[in-house]
Amino acid sequence: MRNTIVVSETPQSSVFRISPLIRFTLFGLYVALTVPLPFLAEVTRSSVPPSLLWVGLVLGFVALYGALSDRVVLDDTGIRVAYPGWMPPVFRKGWFLPWKDVCALKPRTTGQGGLVYYFLSESGEAYLLPMRVAGFSKLVQRVEAKTGIDTRDVRPLAQPWMYGILLGLTLLLLGIDAWTIANARSIVSTF
Repeated sequence: MRNTIVVSETPQSSVFRISPLIRFTLFGLYVALTVPLPFLAEVTRSSVPPSLLWVGLVLGFVALYGALSDRVVLDDTGIRVAYPGWMPPVFRKGWFLPWKDVCALKPRTTGQGGLVYYFLSESGEAYLLPMRVAGFSKLVQRVEAKTGIDTRDVRPLAQPWMYGILLGLTLLLLGIDAWTIANARSIVSTF
């Protein structure tokens, strides 16, 4: 059943959200890559009006916020991935898998050489194990306790140091953006 699921947190459930380091880094990278565009459109007198770019940037930020607002909920009945109620299900669908239906946790290699894991259900469906959550090791321990599946070798897809490097580069890019925007504004003010 792949419908949008609204989650109410209870004392019996554990909720795991995307790691703050990952969220902050991806939000920063989005800002660094997009905010200079309206300023540059104004300086270059682009055919695309800066106001239209601002609208697009805000809509993109809202979409990114929604995509990074998913949460993984583990309770006595199963595991679910849920998104905020305001996020249209067309873009992001949650899922629920009862513990009794989990028959295996299988690794798959990604195109970049990483390793991801999928829950396999009794019906043969595969559900991606969320790997970018804060407290991933606790999540994996709970999965092992509920399913009996050995999870000793399960590691997150990206290590924190990778996002630390990306965050450092993003901050550098934001500095360059500030310089670019300042120069663009000074050019516009001379016209």
